[in-house]
Amino acid sequence: QLAKILRGFFFDLLKCKCSCVQCVWRSKLRQRMNENPTVKAPKSDKGGHASYLDRQHQPPKKDKLLTSTIEEELSRKDSITPEDILALEKGTEGYLCSLEDNLYGIEFTGFSLRDMESGMVLFEVKQPSGTDAHGNREPSRCVRYHFPPEFLQLKTIGATVEFRVGDKPVEKFKMIERHFFRNRCMKSFDFNFGFCVPNSVNTCEHIYELPRLSDEEMRDMMDHPYEVMSDSFYFVQDKLVMHNKAFYAYGKTSDS
Repeated sequence: QLAKILRGFFFDLLKCKCSCVQCVWRSKLRQRMNENPTVKAPKSDKGGHASYLDRQHQPPKKDKLLTSTIEEELSRKDSITPEDILALEKGTEGYLCSLEDNLYGIEFTGFSLRDMESGMVLFEVKQPSGTDAHGNREPSRCVRYHFPPEFLQLKTIGATVEFRVGDKPVEKFKMIERHFFRNRCMKSFDFNFGFCVPNSVNTCEHIYELPRLSDEEMRDMMDHPYEVMSDSFYFVQDKLVMHNKAFYAYGKTSDS
């Protein structure tokens, strides 16, 4: 039987278009395993053509499968917690909550950025939310920022937000903000707003320690506008109530 297998092996090797000895051997071995289940497959080596083919025919690993579907799974949950958000390994494609989940009437009415070293105001906007055709206020969930290239060299910035809340008290109000470049997490921030009394207008400044970037990374970000993005998740008592997005460009863009 061994001689028969070897003869078939060398015969197929002569016909193998990729001249891959390991591929032919594994093909013969699989055929032999089907005929005799007691035959065991050899362990895969590290690297090489045969290992690549083995990976191609194997089902995806369980952890990779969970990673690819985690956003879809979260979107089906009744309640999303900060721990759920920290499990995300890339920026979201959609929104993980609806506008109706904001049961507390939280509305951001002002936003500004300043360089902590020089004190220079980098960006400022009031009343960022728009109105619909009937004059009703409609919160904006996605914004686009266009900053000069020098912004990437900043070390620390202060972000001041002004917001109002509705007629319910807001307890344990916090934000988790995650920044990505081409689905690589650059940095994650966790800020607490604390307790907000009903029908109040509040102002809070959060300090961002920006990631240190190499010259190559900065050029890459400047060359790919709006591929830097952030997800901002807002929680009340550890339950997701708001989800906003932002996209960033540095330097010249097609719309500038």
